Amino acid sequence: MSLKDRIKGRVEAFDAWARPWAERSPWRGHAYEFLLFGLKQAWACLYAGAMLALLVGTHFLWPDDAPLARYDFLVIAAVALQVFLLATRLERPREAVVIAVFHVVGTAMEVFKTAQGSWTYPEESLLRIGGVPLFSGFMYACVGSFMARIIRLMEIRFENYPPLWAPWILALLSYANFFTHHYLPDIRWGLFALSVLVFGRTWIRFTPDRTARRMPLVLGAVLTAFFIWVAENLGTYASAWVYPEQQDGWTPVSVAKMGSWYLLMMLSFVLVTLVHRPQRAEADAPSGASRQLPLGGGASWRRDVRNR
Repeated sequence: MSLKDRIKGRVEAFDAWARPWAERSPWRGHAYEFLLFGLKQAWACLYAGAMLALLVGTHFLWPDDAPLARYDFLVIAAVALQVFLLATRLERPREAVVIAVFHVVGTAMEVFKTAQGSWTYPEESLLRIGGVPLFSGFMYACVGSFMARIIRLMEIRFENYPPLWAPWILALLSYANFFTHHYLPDIRWGLFALSVLVFGRTWIRFTPDRTARRMPLVLGAVLTAFFIWVAENLGTYASAWVYPEQQDGWTPVSVAKMGSWYLLMMLSFVLVTLVHRPQRAEADAPSGASRQLPLGGGASWRRDVRNR
């Protein structure tokens, strides 16, 4: 039996066991919906979670006298993980394309930023471009992988989505500002305001189980930026990279970095729309109405695994 089939069987067995319990009362239904929300989030973080585990695990377990540099191992492990996920159909080819695009975009910014001294990679390695080990691009790819997967798993639809050109302007200006603010005034506050102007009326409709829920897109971006900031703290604690203020010992990453991740989220979202075109929710059933969606609830999880 393949890995996909084993996962499918476990998911179906779990839903068959939990669904009758959840349908006995409203609060149990809400509890089960919240559980499914967490499980879908975790499933969307499959690639990102594996990479974070590699960063932290090798920090504590990698021997000092190993013939292979830790950073080089992380590059090899990231590629091997990608091959494994594709071979087992736990990741779709379109999602691998997103990872490749993010790797290129992220590595380009890394090369520039390390040259400016924004952060450094303190360990030696062979697989690098300038001062940037190649595994760093996969860390940006983790964000793209998560976004591509969560749009599909949560059946995300959009209410009041702006004209397609507007998010691209925001994304390109945000990406450019990561470079230009070293020589020109930093316009991030203007970009924050522009993001609210572009997406202020946009709501995300997502489906953890059988009921469609709503959230402002800007709020979703802020929350995602917060969790990336938490992951960044783990990454710097594991010496994957080091900020100047951490040279003499680890300290928490400044909360202000959440702003950078927020703008990167806007860029990430636009890049993901290359493979997951935004789908409007106006034609669907009213938000919040209880309905059995084609990919909803436990059935959605089972169908998703079956179609991989």
